[in-house]
Parts: sequence; C-alpha cells; structure tokens
Amino acid sequence: MCYSAQIVADHRAYVRLFGAQISLDEFFELFWRRARESKAAINIPKAMEDAFELPQNGKELEIKGLIDEFRVKQSTKFEQTIFEQKKRLVEAERKLETKVTQAALESRRIATAKIERALSKRDDIKRTQWHPSDSRIFPDWYAPVMIVENGELVIKPMRYHCLPAGRPELFDRKYPGTFNARRDNLESYWNGVFGVSHGVVLAKGFYEHVKRHKAEGRVLAPGEAEQDVVIEFMPQDSCDMLVACLWSRWSAPGKPDLLSFAAITDEPPHEVQAAGHDRCIVPLKHVHLDAWLRPDPKHLAASYAILDDRERPFYAHRLAA
Repeated sequence: MCYSAQIVADHRAYVRLFGAQISLDEFFELFWRRARESKAAINIPKAMEDAFELPQNGKELEIKGLIDEFRVKQSTKFEQTIFEQKKRLVEAERKLETKVTQAALESRRIATAKIERALSKRDDIKRTQWHPSDSRIFPDWYAPVMIVENGELVIKPMRYHCLPAGRPELFDRKYPGTFNARRDNLESYWNGVFGVSHGVVLAKGFYEHVKRHKAEGRVLAPGEAEQDVVIEFMPQDSCDMLVACLWSRWSAPGKPDLLSFAAITDEPPHEVQAAGHDRCIVPLKHVHLDAWLRPDPKHLAASYAILDDRERPFYAHRLAA
C-alpha cells in the first residue's frame, strides 16, 4: 500500500466475505469526532461514508446523520471560500484595468485557483456517481481493518499511519513513514506489535512515487532533471488482495484512543522493481487468514512463514490519472 492505495472501503464487503462483525460504536466515535471537533484532523474516503447511505439500524442511522452534518458544514465552508475569492478576483481585475502589476496578477491567479478548487470540492460532496478515487486512501486517512477481538472477526476504522501503544505521541511526526512496516524491521521498531496484533485490509491496488526515467527503464539523459511521477499498480487478474497489516490501540491521558495500522512491505516482484519502485505490499493467501489474525508471539516463525507463502499476483502498472 505504501504511498497510497485503492481499498475496499465498504465494511459490508468484509461482512459478506468473512462473516465479520462491524464495531459500530467505534465507527460512530470516529464520525462524531470529525463532525463535532473542529480541530480533529480526520480524513475518511467517500466510499467509507457511502457504506452508511442506507442505514440498517439505529446506530447506523446516527452515523448517517453525522456524515450528513459534516457534509453540510463542509459545503458551507467551500461556499464561503468561493464568495471570498470571487470578491478578491473582482478586486484584482479592477486593479488590472488601471495598471498591470505583478501583485494584481498573482492575486488573480490565486483567487482563480482557490475558486476552482473550492467548486470541485463542493461539487464532489454532492456527487452520487462512483469514482475510483472514492476508495483511495493516503497516509493519515482512515480505512476499515479486519482483526480478531474476543475470538471474533471484527471490522474497525483505523488510521493508515501506525502509532504503536506506549510510544510517545511525537513519534507521529518523528516517524511519518510508519504507514508501512518493513518486513526486515518487524522485530525491532515493530516489536510488541508483530506477532501480537495483526490485521488485514482488502485492497484493489496501490500507488507509488517513482522517478520517470526509472519507470521508463532508462538512465537520465545528459542535463535531464529527475521527474517524479505516480504509478498505479493493480493485480492483472483484478482480484482483491488481503493485505497483511499490523495495528495498535494508542492511549494517553486526556486524549481519545487512536486505532491505527501499517501495511507490511517486502522486496518487490520483478515487474514492480522494473517500474522503478523498491517495495511492495504483502497479499496473504486466504488459507492463512485465520492463522495470521491469531498470531502466537512465541512462534514468530509461523507468522514469517505466512508472509513468505503469499499470493504473488502479476502487477500491471500505468501512470496514475
């Protein structure tokens, strides 16, 4: 999953496929904090919201209400931005009629860009047609993660950027790359998590920043500057992947509990490496699901064996749209 991933954001897919239970109280808490706490930086993919569009019980109806409440607040915020930037644009154009200055040109450029961005975000809130971006997550975004709790399969919303229990909160800033858990680092940084709290995320593919010349399988031309591009990697057979993850519940006095996860990554298959990237997620075989989710911390070799005996799809790739 690395830099970004397209996941199966609808928790009902886990219910259908695995008979898992959804932790509605924790979904409610997440959506409540996003809607009611103005300083809460909570990013949730649209498809994860849309899973509650047709509530099946009272708690889901409450969650739907919180989603609607947040969308109204966001629409109002974008409308205000549009109004303010249109005033700025009119003022800049008035000045340009009298005299062309760099300041007025820059003000017009910024206002135009902000209006376009706010219009796009406002319209996206109202959009009902599905788009692949609806189920795409980035570091610090939330996703449904399946774990075992009290012997049962449970789906919980977790942040894609793991802060292990007991670590200082500043680790979020000190180690911003811990949305991934390198296989060769599982017994050092991830000690106490690996072999203890495993999860899985259903994913359709992942995205990576790579250098264009590497993606094109060539060396830089004389004088050519490196150019960063985003590559989309999808299994050629289009099958959803059971991505191996680690997760943790972080707690601290006066702070809300944080459920977060990291995707385990390992050496890439040839086609990913040839496209310019040096890491890859680990898709589990379904036959190993139960053993992965119920690890024995005294027998880490069994967990390593599951990671080694993984699914090995061929990843087709292309420049991301």
